[in-house]
Amino acid sequence: MTVATHLSPVEIVGAVLDPEMPLLTLTDLGIIRDVTVGPDDAVTVTITPTYSGCPAMGTIRDDIESSLQRNGFDDVTIVTSLTPAWSSDWITPVGVDKLRAAGYSPPGPAPARTSGPIPLTLTTRPRPVNCPQCGSAHTTLRSEFGATLCKAQYCCIDCGEPFDHVKEI
Repeated sequence: MTVATHLSPVEIVGAVLDPEMPLLTLTDLGIIRDVTVGPDDAVTVTITPTYSGCPAMGTIRDDIESSLQRNGFDDVTIVTSLTPAWSSDWITPVGVDKLRAAGYSPPGPAPARTSGPIPLTLTTRPRPVNCPQCGSAHTTLRSEFGATLCKAQYCCIDCGEPFDHVKEI
């Protein structure tokens, strides 16, 4: 098969947009684990979901496959890897800048992971969140879950603007 593109599979896959936050590419989001090209231009892409059970993963798989196929790579396999678990620390600095520019509050450092049991609490962990509009730290949590599981809804007390915060995972 002759590949009909000048872009590599890594570039093609990395340019696919996240369906829930289409301002970010999959590279920006940090969910691309590996892209390999085998015999006869067969492409295998390994991805890690941001959340276990993320509803966007089906769309992401379809978008990766169709993007590769549009660029001449017909034999595509998508593999999901759950270990290590994705961390919001994997969002690239470019991705963080894009979030901030679009009015999102980007995640801070992810919580430290420890081995052993994780305590279950019914309350949210307080996190300092600055308003992406005015920069104020005087914000309040409105809902731990926004339009997607990976976002929480906040409101700035100083400027009154509501905004989404991308959670630290």
